[in-house]
Amino acid sequence: MAMIDLTGKVALVTGSSRGIGAATALMLAEAGATVIVNYSKSQSKARTVANRIKKMTGVEDVLTIKADVGKPDEVKKMFQKIKSFYDKLDILVNNAAVWTMAPIISMTDSKLHDTLETNLVGVVNCIREGAKLMRSNGSGVIINVSSSAGRRGEAFYSHYAATKSALLGLTKSLAVELASYNIRVNAVAPGWVNTEMSSAALKEKGNNIIDKIPLGRVAEPEEIAGPIVFLCSDLATFITGATLDINGGGVLID
Repeated sequence: MAMIDLTGKVALVTGSSRGIGAATALMLAEAGATVIVNYSKSQSKARTVANRIKKMTGVEDVLTIKADVGKPDEVKKMFQKIKSFYDKLDILVNNAAVWTMAPIISMTDSKLHDTLETNLVGVVNCIREGAKLMRSNGSGVIINVSSSAGRRGEAFYSHYAATKSALLGLTKSLAVELASYNIRVNAVAPGWVNTEMSSAALKEKGNNIIDKIPLGRVAEPEEIAGPIVFLCSDLATFITGATLDINGGGVLID
């Protein structure tokens, strides 16, 4: 069986200063890819991830870029920088997201707009720019990080669930649209994961959450990163337009 080898590939992981994004950046680097770390707020956390990559791989430097994916101008500058450094992009993992409670009757405009801009518009912004570089390369892989909330809905987080559901339609649409450029587009839909983002909810209602997961626990970030790296690899060259559900059986999809 072939092992995953991404040597020579250039990969951007958005929101890779923590959680699933950080785990994915590290695992892609371990597989040989040159990884670009993106963050919007915490430079120190991004530097920690970059330093871990340097220590693990022995590379002298790791490109770290601050950019809010919901802002088109910042995204354009990020991809211009990638082009100037590497003149290509092979892998784009759209991971950056926000998750905030907002009952529909009291949902503020700012919570709605912030969630839409980061979770959906931000993904479109990155794909729009990334696909141009990939088209020039003659190939590429795009992975959109959705959520089980996009499969089943999520009360009190309807704005979040709506964006994650939209990513599934976006993935299918672009898989067809970009196939002629040899660009594969897939999604992953994680369930509950032990990350900073979900820590408060897991602490408050962890037993209730775990009781609904057949495997009896929540995932670790590396358990989401692994399937993402698989979809980026030559083991998945005939997979496009698909969504891989990674939820311990918590949401079973036909």
